[in-house]
Amino acid sequence: MLSLFLSFIELFAGILLLFGGGEFFIQGSVALSLILGIPQLVIGLTIVSLGTSAPEFFVSVNSAFSGSDSLALSNIIGSNIFNVMVVLGASALIRPLKVESRLVRRDIPLLLGVSAAVWGMSSSGVITWQAGAALIIALIINTTWEIRTAREEPQRAQEAEPEINLENNSTSSFNAVGKILGGIILLTCGSRLLVHGATTIASLLGISEAIVGLTIVSLGTSLPELITSVVAAIRGQTDLAIGNVIGSCLLNQLLVLGGCSLLSGNNGLAVESLLITKDIPIMVITTLACMPIFWTKGIISRGEGGVLLGLYMLYIADKIIPLTFPVLYSGFKELVLLTIIISTIIIIYKTIHYYYFIRLKNRL
Repeated sequence: MLSLFLSFIELFAGILLLFGGGEFFIQGSVALSLILGIPQLVIGLTIVSLGTSAPEFFVSVNSAFSGSDSLALSNIIGSNIFNVMVVLGASALIRPLKVESRLVRRDIPLLLGVSAAVWGMSSSGVITWQAGAALIIALIINTTWEIRTAREEPQRAQEAEPEINLENNSTSSFNAVGKILGGIILLTCGSRLLVHGATTIASLLGISEAIVGLTIVSLGTSLPELITSVVAAIRGQTDLAIGNVIGSCLLNQLLVLGGCSLLSGNNGLAVESLLITKDIPIMVITTLACMPIFWTKGIISRGEGGVLLGLYMLYIADKIIPLTFPVLYSGFKELVLLTIIISTIIIIYKTIHYYYFIRLKNRL
C-alpha cells in the first residue's frame, strides 16, 4: 500500500514538474526568439504550440526509451481524446465557441486525415521508423503552409501571435537560455517521474500500461491545453480555444508520435492490440463526430459541449468498470452502445436539418 501511495505522489509530482517546465520553456524560447529577431507570428505558430505539447513529447519519448511503448502511444491517443472531448467540451460550456471557416475547410479534415493515417500505420502492430519519418515530413510541410497562409491573412496573423510584453520579458540572452535549459531539465525530470510512477502503478494494480496512459497520464500531460483553452474561452478568444485543441492534436501525432517512432530504431514502436481495435478507432471517430458539430451554424453550443464531456465520462467509465465492477460491465456496454446510437441519430438529423432546410430556406 505504501509503494502504491508513493507511486501516486511520484506521478503527481511529475505532472507538476511538466507543467512548470512547459511554462519555462515557452517563456525562454519566446524571449530568445525576440532577441534573435524572429517574427512573433512564427513564434506563435511554432514555439508556443510546441511548448503546450512539450509534456506529451517528453513523456512519450522517455517511455519509448524505457521500453514502455504502450505507455508512449497511449499517452498520445489519450491526450487527443481528452483534448477533443474535455478541453473543447469544457470551453464550450463556458462560452459557445464560434468556429472559424478555415478550421472547417482545412484543419479539421487535415486532423481527420492524419488520425486515419496513424490508424492505418498502427494496424500491423508496429509503427516503423519510416512511418515516423513520414509524420515528421508532414509536420514540416504543414508548419510551412501554416506560416505562409497566415502571412496572407493579416487578421489571422495577428491572432496567431502570442501576447508578448517586451517590458516583462528579459532582454538578456543569458536569462532566456537559462529559462530554456531550466524548462528542459524540469520536463526531463517530470517525464521520468511520471513514467516511473505510472509503470509502477500499473504493475502494482495488475493493469496494463496502456490503461494508465489513456487515463491518468494523458490527463496530466493535457493540462496545459485545458488551461489555455479555458482561459481563452473566458476572455472570449474562441478561435484560440478551438485552434489550441486542433493544433495540439496534430502536433501529438505528427511531432510526438513521429519523433517516438523515428527514435525507436529498426524495431519500431510496438502497438498493443487493445489500442488498435478500440482506442485508436475511438480517436478517429471522435474527430469524425466533431465535424457535424463544427458545420452546424458555425458554433459549438453549450449543449454540444456537455455532450462531449458526457461521452468522455462514458469513455473513462469503460476503462474503470471492468477493473472495479466486472459483473456490471456487460450491461454498461449495452448502455454505451445505445447512447452512441442515439447521439449519432441526433447529430445526423441536426446536420441534415441545417443543410437541407435552413440553408435552403435562406437561399429562397
